[in-house]
Amino acid sequence: MTAFLGVEASLTGRRWTGPGAEVDRQAERVAQTAGLALPLARVLAARGVAPEEARRFLDPQLRDLLPDPHRLKDMEPAAARFLAAVHGRERIAVFADYDVDGGASAALLIIWLREMGLAATLYIPDRIDEGYGPNPAAMAGLAKAHDLILCVDCGTLSHEAIAAAAGTDVVVLDHHLGGETLPPALAVVNPNRQDETGELGHLCAAGVVFLILVEANRQMRAAGATGPDLMGLLDLVALATVADVAPLIGVNRAFVRQGLKVMARRERIGLAALADVARMDQAPTAYHLGYLLGPRVNAGGRIGAADLGARLLATADPHEAAALAERLDALNTERREIENRVREAALAQAEARGTEAPLVWAAAEGWHPGVVGIVAARLKEATNRPAVVIGLEGGIGKGSGRSVEGVDLGAAVQRLAAEGLLVKGGGHRMAAGLTVEEPLLAAAMARLSELLDRQGAAATGPRDLNVDALLMPGAASRNLVEELEGAGPFGQSAPAPRFAFGSMAISGARRVGESHLKISFSDGAGPSIDAIAFSAFDGPLGQRLVAHGGRRFHLAGRLELNHWQGRARVQMKLDDAAEA
Repeated sequence: MTAFLGVEASLTGRRWTGPGAEVDRQAERVAQTAGLALPLARVLAARGVAPEEARRFLDPQLRDLLPDPHRLKDMEPAAARFLAAVHGRERIAVFADYDVDGGASAALLIIWLREMGLAATLYIPDRIDEGYGPNPAAMAGLAKAHDLILCVDCGTLSHEAIAAAAGTDVVVLDHHLGGETLPPALAVVNPNRQDETGELGHLCAAGVVFLILVEANRQMRAAGATGPDLMGLLDLVALATVADVAPLIGVNRAFVRQGLKVMARRERIGLAALADVARMDQAPTAYHLGYLLGPRVNAGGRIGAADLGARLLATADPHEAAALAERLDALNTERREIENRVREAALAQAEARGTEAPLVWAAAEGWHPGVVGIVAARLKEATNRPAVVIGLEGGIGKGSGRSVEGVDLGAAVQRLAAEGLLVKGGGHRMAAGLTVEEPLLAAAMARLSELLDRQGAAATGPRDLNVDALLMPGAASRNLVEELEGAGPFGQSAPAPRFAFGSMAISGARRVGESHLKISFSDGAGPSIDAIAFSAFDGPLGQRLVAHGGRRFHLAGRLELNHWQGRARVQMKLDDAAEA
């Protein structure tokens, strides 16, 4: 296929690709059948949306996309036991992971139970002292004082810990990759159990929890009772879905689209307080969930008290909400400072080791385990390779990994644990966690690299940059941007549309902040458009465009509305450029 605009090697070393002739023909059919603007039709055609499905795709509804909860194994006994505990006024504990998905899942249950007149015990393990997931001591302690323990966003691989809760029923609501055997729980509801079809494998834990609440409400309705409102809980499901980088396909699109509408009403006082400290001054979008709210909810589990995020999401007290939001915002600032130090050291180590192998990894004494996952994500973005970052302390390494599309990191890490090279490890396709003894570190990483190589991880060079369409500056209107947003939400497995602007004149190129670039561009005849390229000076993009010398460039990026002082103006997030 011919490179788009003839760009074989851009300023960042990437080849630009565009839609083929068949996508162009399909876009024409979508535009005519659905009555849509051609740029929007091109986006839908590139995503495989049929002309007759276009209007429904643009308006995803839960009534059309919500799966029957019974499609998940163990759902019926899990919901029945949950309701029996509610009706019997039993003592219920919620054991949750310390990330956004775990916190939101816990909050869903706590809020639902509170509306039923029950107060649940929240338990979130300390990341450093206890590590991920249930542990025998914690589970045994909870079992002594509770009749039912709900493990959310964890528990599928916790055989020993769940066995320690002898005498108390345990229900696991999870989405992490399962092993060959299940733990001794009453029920394990998990779309990624090995005996599941995988059709619902894109759900995060909060999605699974929402389904058990749907089933609980359904069983109550059949008995002539009314359960709590579930639609009002979709803001939590949306937050977890985006922050956990779940694929935005199927019902996840409806979760996020409808959840954003709920969030815009600001009825969840914890999220409203967090939005205020994050200085959000517009209606929430998937971007806000992933980059403003999610990191702050996560900050407690990373470097502070593990339960802060869940408590914020579940609280009904405005004063507590304000205090928790302020504390999480401060912790997030501290987290960024720690992350920057670790990122610089990890990148230097990875580059010294070489970034052409199937796996990019780095490890060092004293790296905070709360930031290794974020740093792994940064290494992955910089190298387009699966990445693992490990903090060492006392001869034990605790690490986190992030993967690229098409490479199942969770399965490889689980295989490594089964082979005895890890103390423990698991996860899902795009992310994994592991614990390794320092003497086995080099051997474990070599074996992991070998396993990832079999999946083609070494074949991923600098990524091709996919462009949806060529656009003229005069066509980049506010109306077009708002129409394009209808194809969202955008995120994992559903990237925002990217447009190219050919042979643009650049003006006002300057550095902003530490490493970002801001420019204006035009074709010389129409209006100019502002663009910003984040971290552009970490690579060649910033320096080359600042020193443009009057030369014209092809530019590629994503359009958005920049809200400032009550006005909205079209802006582009610049991804790449090439000399025209």
